[in-house]
Amino acid sequence: MRFRLKALGLHLLASSIVLTLVLGTLYLGWYRWPGWYLTDVANVLLVLAGVDLAVGPLLTSVVAGPGKPRRELRRDIAMIVTVQLAALTYGAVSLWSGRPLYYAYSENVLQLVQAYDINASELALARQRKAPIIPHWYSLPQWIWAPLPQDPDERARIVASAIGGGDDVIAMPRYYQPWAQGLGTLREQLKQVDDVPYFARSQKDELKAAMRVAGLATDQLNSMTLTGRGPPLLAVFDPRSLKLRALCQSARSRTRGAACHTVGS
Repeated sequence: MRFRLKALGLHLLASSIVLTLVLGTLYLGWYRWPGWYLTDVANVLLVLAGVDLAVGPLLTSVVAGPGKPRRELRRDIAMIVTVQLAALTYGAVSLWSGRPLYYAYSENVLQLVQAYDINASELALARQRKAPIIPHWYSLPQWIWAPLPQDPDERARIVASAIGGGDDVIAMPRYYQPWAQGLGTLREQLKQVDDVPYFARSQKDELKAAMRVAGLATDQLNSMTLTGRGPPLLAVFDPRSLKLRALCQSARSRTRGAACHTVGS
């Protein structure tokens, strides 16, 4: 029994270190709040943790018998580690492909742009046109403005594509502009909490209660929805400076109520 527990402990320690390094790098680089929330990657993380921190070490404790020949033991553990590495690679690639790149303001909403939202042809067009903001493999998340083009035909084509489930302007880096350049139009689109879309009436009441706790006004034109793959967030701005003051989430369960997270501008 002592031998099995020692094998389990060593395997768990090694798996924890590797998993922490991989997930820590992705989190610190790309998935910090609100990235992890908007991408809704909880299922991927649960699979990785289950395979690498539970199934792998437990299987090692099962096959690690003190009387088993060392060559056979090494073979069995190597097979378990191979499965773990396959799961870790799959999860890491999935997280890398979906890493947050931009929080884009476009028209009347803020939207998360993930790496797989931008295809190779759009990236090539952005480089060809020498767009001011072009994503690279090392690009970290940033706030940008993604306005529709001035050309009416191109504008109509993009709108029709978005309505039909195709690419929207937020997936077209050739149109990306610095965040500061869009603040004038953003000011015009800010709403009171009661008027923002994507939230039910009960959620808006919860959000207003959380805003009051955080010292944020609920009767000013200071709010806009921030959407992604997961549940939407409420972005609250200073109506004068237009600095982002907080991101508020509605209640996800009876035990986890709505809350506002203060952020930097």
